[in-house]
Amino acid sequence: MHLPHNGAGGRRRACEAGSVGSHVLHRPVLDWYATHARDLPWRSADRSPWGVLVSEVMLQQTPVARVLPAWHEWLRRWPDASSLAAEPAGEAVRAWGRLGYPRRALRLHAAATVIRDEHGGRVPSTYDALLALPGIGDYTAAAVASFAFGARHAVLDTNVRRVLARAVSGRADPAPSITAAERRLAESLVPDGDDAAVWAVAVMELGALVCTARAARCESCPVARACAWRLAGSPTSESTGRRTQPWHGTDRQVRGRLLAVARAAADDVGLEQLTAATPGDELRDPGQRGRCLASLVEDGLLEQTSNGSYRLPA
Repeated sequence: MHLPHNGAGGRRRACEAGSVGSHVLHRPVLDWYATHARDLPWRSADRSPWGVLVSEVMLQQTPVARVLPAWHEWLRRWPDASSLAAEPAGEAVRAWGRLGYPRRALRLHAAATVIRDEHGGRVPSTYDALLALPGIGDYTAAAVASFAFGARHAVLDTNVRRVLARAVSGRADPAPSITAAERRLAESLVPDGDDAAVWAVAVMELGALVCTARAARCESCPVARACAWRLAGSPTSESTGRRTQPWHGTDRQVRGRLLAVARAAADDVGLEQLTAATPGDELRDPGQRGRCLASLVEDGLLEQTSNGSYRLPA
């Protein structure tokens, strides 16, 4: 199903029989999306379900600007699940580059293998079948079912949750984790018919571009006049605020450096190469390098050979 980003025809008026707020949310949000949505390749008319799945995995905790070149290169090299499954998992890790959270590459490779072996190489279309794939959770299953196949699901990412918390519930931020009441609300707001999938991505786009965590641009919001949070005076969040996660010197940074050495190498890498990439004076404690290497092996991102060298997984 094509997710439109312009005013071209084909959209039907949303069902207005939803729960609180649907009658004032649907049409303004859908019309706003038709004019303001970003032109992203995984939303184009010719994108494949595999392309949608790859984009959803890559976009988890990674900005669009960083995902775009990686997505294009990934689809050029592996245009379908079977082509990825035919290569070693280590090649997926190598191609993941600097997207971060490289275990996602292993999960995508594992999902591709199941798609090839159990679904004839075609990404399954139903939420339940998608959820059964390795490494695919509720959000990704709902997103792919909606965006690739036009199914009717509540797709709850951080942006969607923020928009609904503000516009409908009058809170600056959603709860730390999804509640049953929040899910019921989101499901009740999904329109019927062809607008369901467009609604899912439109609310997400509104949260990404206008109703952001850093600054709500209420003057540009299509539902500002009906927004419960704005009408309540835009109260601040009850939480203590977001804390910036440290990076320099953390295990995550050291793991990234070690994995980068293995990705760049054509052969196994020895401990001396890994030590050079993580000099002792930059480590937080003497055991940090060994701890990070062990965790990379445990996560399946590296393999240790019999002679003590390391390599990407076969």
